Amino acid sequence: MSSETAVSLSSPCMLPKAGCLFDPRRLYEIAQLGVDLPTEAAFATVIAALEQEYPGHICTRQDWIFSVAGGAMGQLTLLHGSLREYIILFGSCNGVEGHSGRYGSEVFDFVFKGEMHCEYEGRFALETHTPGTVAYLGPSVVKHYQIKQEAWMLEYARGTIPAMLPFGLADSLVSTLDFRTVGRTLRNYGRLVVKELVTQRKDLDLAAAYGLGAAALAGGLCMARKRGPS
Repeated sequence: MSSETAVSLSSPCMLPKAGCLFDPRRLYEIAQLGVDLPTEAAFATVIAALEQEYPGHICTRQDWIFSVAGGAMGQLTLLHGSLREYIILFGSCNGVEGHSGRYGSEVFDFVFKGEMHCEYEGRFALETHTPGTVAYLGPSVVKHYQIKQEAWMLEYARGTIPAMLPFGLADSLVSTLDFRTVGRTLRNYGRLVVKELVTQRKDLDLAAAYGLGAAALAGGLCMARKRGPS
């Protein structure tokens, strides 16, 4: 397997990053706690361990949502949402197959139940992830992934999270027309982002940058309107 996808605790991609709260190595260890447990017991165990490790940053209430993205339909519950990071529990008890999306962010899937199979562009050997392993999707990398029957994982992403939302919501907006799912997803993520900004003072630098960018865009549009057509 390529070094881009075959990772261990010592891999460079597993190191913490400046500006990010979560350590992928610790998340890997926490996901191990769910291995060999019944599904719902695994969820509860992983969530409790996350809250103990990162108090005040984890949503302990499970609110499961069907997510359709890249043609794949699975279930997720959002445990942490901020401008730079998210953590979810994700999986299916009925199989999933689709496109991973191509992001500027990094995505880690710590599998604790079942199997996930991954195929990468230009590589012709299937990569199989079993309980206790991690699948890593680097920036600008894309994969075809499949859960044949049932699998569950702790998923962590770090990067510019709002830029990932269009892919995550596009199928619900233009294919399934499941606007309730879109609303619930944006509501849950938005609430957690605001909580992190206001109560935890997390990602204030990124929020300021977004604010300046929005202000510059609005100012440019106003000036263009005043000038009229050239």
